[in-house]
Amino acid sequence: MIIDLKNIHIGDLINKHFQQKGIDEFRVCRFLKCSELEWRSILSQQSLDTEILLKLSTLLEYDFFRIYSQHLILYAPQASTHYNKVTNKKSSLPYFRKNIYMKEVIDFILEQIESGNKTKAQIIEEYRIPKTTIYKWVYKYRKSKDDGKGE
Repeated sequence: MIIDLKNIHIGDLINKHFQQKGIDEFRVCRFLKCSELEWRSILSQQSLDTEILLKLSTLLEYDFFRIYSQHLILYAPQASTHYNKVTNKKSSLPYFRKNIYMKEVIDFILEQIESGNKTKAQIIEEYRIPKTTIYKWVYKYRKSKDDGKGE
C-alpha cells in the first residue's frame, strides 16, 4: 500500500487497514465505545484525536503515528542546520536522536533516484537525509535486488 505522506487522510488509511485485518465492525465499536454511525464518521475524517488514534493503533496492531513521523522526516526534518534553534534550552520533551524511516519512505526515495526524478544531492538537500544514509540504502537495496536475480 502506497501512502501519500504529503496529504495524509488518516480515516482512509484506517479504513484500508481495518478491511485488510478483517476485524468485525461491532468489535471496533465496542472497543472504542462508539456507535456504528460514529465509527463511520471516524473513517471519513482527515485527522483524528490522538486518543482515538492510539486506541485504533492498538486494536489494528499498526502504528498510525509513524505515518505522521514519516511526514515530518520528509517535509519538516530536524536538521543539523540551525533553523528555529533556541540555544542551551532544556526541554521536558524527549529528544529523538535517530530518524526511523519506514520501508515506504525508503522505497519512495530510491524510486526518485532510480527514475532520475531527483539526484542524490537533491534528496539530501530537499529532505535533509544524511548522505551516508542514502548511499547505504542504495547499496543495500540494489544488492538485495541483484541477489534476487540469481546471478
